[in-house]
Amino acid sequence: MLFSEAAEYFAKIEAEASRLAMSAIVAELLGKCNQEEAKPLIYIIEGNIAPAYEGLDVGIGEKLAIRAISQVSGRVDAQVAADYKRSGDLGSTAEFFLSKRQQTSLSSSPNELLRVYATFLKISRMSGSGSQDSKISLLSELLNGATPLEAKYLVRFCLGKLRLGVGDPSIIDALSMTKHGDKKDKLILERAFNLCSDLGTVAEHYIAGKDLSHFSTQPFKPIRPALAERLPDAAQIVEKLGGKCAVEAKYDGLRMQIHLEGGKVEIYSRKLEKMTHMFPEITEAAAALKAKSAIFEGEALAYNVKEKKYYSFQETIQRKRKYGIEKMSADFPLRLFVFDIMFLDGKDLTLLPYSSRRKTLEKMTVNNPVLLPSVQIITDSPNKLEEFFQQSIAAGLEGIIAKDLTQPYVAGARKFAWIKLKKSYGAMADTIDAVIIGYYLGKGARQEFEFGGLLTAVLNDETNELESIAKIGSGFSEDEMRTFESMLDKIKMKKKPKGVVSKLTPDFWVKPKYVITVAADEITLSPMHTCGLVGETGYALRFPRMMSLRDDKGPNEATTTKEIISLFEIQRKRSA
Repeated sequence: MLFSEAAEYFAKIEAEASRLAMSAIVAELLGKCNQEEAKPLIYIIEGNIAPAYEGLDVGIGEKLAIRAISQVSGRVDAQVAADYKRSGDLGSTAEFFLSKRQQTSLSSSPNELLRVYATFLKISRMSGSGSQDSKISLLSELLNGATPLEAKYLVRFCLGKLRLGVGDPSIIDALSMTKHGDKKDKLILERAFNLCSDLGTVAEHYIAGKDLSHFSTQPFKPIRPALAERLPDAAQIVEKLGGKCAVEAKYDGLRMQIHLEGGKVEIYSRKLEKMTHMFPEITEAAAALKAKSAIFEGEALAYNVKEKKYYSFQETIQRKRKYGIEKMSADFPLRLFVFDIMFLDGKDLTLLPYSSRRKTLEKMTVNNPVLLPSVQIITDSPNKLEEFFQQSIAAGLEGIIAKDLTQPYVAGARKFAWIKLKKSYGAMADTIDAVIIGYYLGKGARQEFEFGGLLTAVLNDETNELESIAKIGSGFSEDEMRTFESMLDKIKMKKKPKGVVSKLTPDFWVKPKYVITVAADEITLSPMHTCGLVGETGYALRFPRMMSLRDDKGPNEATTTKEIISLFEIQRKRSA
């Protein structure tokens, strides 16, 4: 397949608003590729050079891309930069200048998809002296053999701004459509993806005709985390779970997934980013386990050895850093409360009942001073569950998680296998995690700042769209305002991001990337926001305020529209 052919399909996808129609276009494109091309094509559609957990970037910034465009088009850097300033899209600028090019180099040849992918993979692995010139040269070679439209997507891809708006759920639908014309295999594909977080590998297996119903976990392919549903009180939790359940303390720390095999240890965040080097005491404790291979997860909290108490999330999050690790690990040593195990010594445990998995993790962590099983009781009594909940709150924890003893590990999904009960915030039963979709300039007392507030959204997991829920102007210190000003300026966009639904227009839209925890007095019905919109009325937060930036969460882990509606119903019953 030529990359120019893929680019034509990318243009069709970009012009389409309907998720179903986008999936159909992706399915048509996938139908034209061979088995070898499936994996790289999926990565490119996702906007990645490899699975996200590998942390690989092409590593070409705007300045290097401008130089490559200049070399190929015969223009000077200043001309390219000026057009980019006008268009706001360096890909469109590349398309414009290559369309004005007098002739294509005689030495150029059309870019095949596999060659494009191999070139970008080579660029991503370059570093050191002379690497910048080599990167420019390789990108120039691709642009030299590119059509103007192809150049647009080559440049966008290397900058990490492909802008197709196709999420993983749409790609999964498209894969099923390639074989059946419908979503018949959606659940099988979803499960495989949730167990390995690598849609390229799933696509490769699927297109090759392999049976994905037996797909299993393996070390160093992180599992998408299981998520918990909400219920408002102990009685409803016990009734929903239908008898005895495990009730565990809910720790407000850093969720970690630990992978171990052959003496090698990797630690992944809840966003599935590698962060092994940040937590040497967790790595050492995992390496000391008797297991030959394992995948397990827990919540890490910083521990004060002298006072024998745990630090807050705000203090614990300081451990997530690239530098000064040795000092921070001495000042804020971690304990990992292990709450589940999904793989041990070559065996996938995800389909076993929770009660069995719990016994396995307790045996594995016995006498380990750093890896501790989460505190737990087994009960079918609402009174005992409520008592344990109150004890957890009094100890400074978030609340509790109740777990169905009979259920498997439900990767990547929010099911009633796990149910959380957290402390209330006013009339609202819980805080929410919202995605930043835009920001406002400072006014009045904040006029000195290029930041005055945020526009936030929650995730509609049925449409895979972000729906606005709150304009937030409080809860920020001056230092936080400066941080947001710098952080959001790097990802601001001239147009509303694809997949964002909002009636409000901020001063600047931003790429949906950051998540914040938000508290509010209550959830209200509002004509201004699009969360759960029915007719002209959606849901909104009354007097919202930012609690913290959640570096450990991505947009796919934001509070969902369904959860907002559920919280609204809980709130209404409480006030009745």
